[in-house]
Amino acid sequence: MIHRIYSSLATFKALEFKSGLNVLIAQKEAGATDKQTRNRAGKTSLIEIVHFLTGSKAEKGSLCCSGALANESFGMTFDLGGEKLRVERAGHQKSKIRLEGTSFLNGKTSLSNSEWVELLGEKMFGLHQVPGNDGRTPTFRSLFAYFVRRQLSGAFTSPEKQATMQQAGDYQVALLFLLGLDWRIASDWQKVRDREKTLGELKKAAGAGAFGSIVGKASDLRTQLTVAEARLADLKSQVASFRVLPQYTELEAEANQLTRAINDLSNANVIDAAMTGDLERAMRAEAPPSLADLQSVYAEAGIALPGVAIKRYDDVRSFHESVIRNRRDYLAGELDAAKQRVAAREQEKLRLDARRADVMGVLQSHGALDQFSQLQGEVGRMEAAVESLRQRFEAAEQLEGTKNELEIERNRLTLRLRPAFAEQRTRLSEAILAFEETSRRLYESAGSMTVEETSNGPVFQFPMQGSRSKGIKNMQIFCFDMMLMRLCAARGLGPGFLIHDSHLFDGVDGRQVISALKVGAETAAELGFQYIVTMNEDDAFKEKIDGFDLRKHVLPTVLTDAKEDGGLFGFRF
Repeated sequence: MIHRIYSSLATFKALEFKSGLNVLIAQKEAGATDKQTRNRAGKTSLIEIVHFLTGSKAEKGSLCCSGALANESFGMTFDLGGEKLRVERAGHQKSKIRLEGTSFLNGKTSLSNSEWVELLGEKMFGLHQVPGNDGRTPTFRSLFAYFVRRQLSGAFTSPEKQATMQQAGDYQVALLFLLGLDWRIASDWQKVRDREKTLGELKKAAGAGAFGSIVGKASDLRTQLTVAEARLADLKSQVASFRVLPQYTELEAEANQLTRAINDLSNANVIDAAMTGDLERAMRAEAPPSLADLQSVYAEAGIALPGVAIKRYDDVRSFHESVIRNRRDYLAGELDAAKQRVAAREQEKLRLDARRADVMGVLQSHGALDQFSQLQGEVGRMEAAVESLRQRFEAAEQLEGTKNELEIERNRLTLRLRPAFAEQRTRLSEAILAFEETSRRLYESAGSMTVEETSNGPVFQFPMQGSRSKGIKNMQIFCFDMMLMRLCAARGLGPGFLIHDSHLFDGVDGRQVISALKVGAETAAELGFQYIVTMNEDDAFKEKIDGFDLRKHVLPTVLTDAKEDGGLFGFRF
């Protein structure tokens, strides 16, 4: 239980608590205006101080680290592990916890905040005995927040969650642990959710479509990867066998020159070949006039030219025959010269071609340095392309295969949860009956708690007539918390106290408020725990109930926001 909460702040109103029900009242002073409320009196601040002293992160801007309070320390005297302990912490030294009064500190007077949280988890919940697990495990802060719900965290929205942002895996692990059930099943469910989250991120990154055009189908990518790997292996083989020739450029120029020379010789041979054909045809067509024709022409010339002296016919015939012989000799000479030129060029072509073959052989077996560099660059680019394809292929396989694996794992966990609930039926029944009993003491039509085995882990539901109203919802939280206190008391777990902020009673009918306070007081007395409640005065005393005097449980210190020094801190900031 908590014995005392205090501060180094001179104006702070130290609070003394006793066992059982303790009610901290915020009242509205007589004559106070409508603008003078109790909303800043410090009721919720008490909750924040308790969390601050039990290892909350105390981030920048939090209450105890704010400018007005950062240099002040806060303290609490309470029972831990069967001994009375005093703890103090200051906003400007939030990582240092000062302690005094217990034997299990082994003479230490201070701990780091992480060491303090570890000690609290060990002493309040026995977390040092929790077996190791590679998934989510129960933590002190997650468990403790059910016993001191924070309005700032949205703790009054649903019974099973102590914060609006609390994830399913966290509250399932925490509640199964507090109920004495197999919390490791919930931990394994969180592993599935984490993998599904990764899968969702991959899908989102992949783009639109089944799994997106960026990743693609595994079957298509397998083919592309196989072809690309073969191409890469071929390029690497070429690089390994490549031999660099320093004179490569000169030999390449000589090969080109030889090719041009051979082409020139071939072109000249084509011209001479055409000329040879023409000469051969001319020789075959060369046919001089016959002697008879010549005689006829000669006779006609004498008649036509009677006064002209003409040579003798024998002289003319000799001249004609001489012309024919000379013509044939010329054509034969030209033909023979053309054939000789063609033959000479063919010999030169053979010589040049042999040299070109030698040069090309060297070029084919060697390469230039710039070619080698280009080939190496191509290998580098191909390696990058292959690696990209490999990553896309692996991503596609994971996308296509993981979804089915996760569905199988969810079904396996569901089947695992059912026999676990059957084996631990006694503890589950205790929780259900404890919730129902508290609910029956508040309402004629009692509410109930169900724990359903689903493919997303255990789902907690609280059927109750009118449960959509905020007041009924808050009373579900009250019944749930009382159920937790009963189960933890039976198992020797928990802080030994339960604190409810006035926000729990927002929208609750006055009769249910006083009934809840009576039930809380009776349950605390029965089980031996401390129940601390902060309330507005008019909400606390709207109704009365036989056999229960709330004023006996009200703390002597009363808060108000009607005057400057009326709040918990003694000043406004």
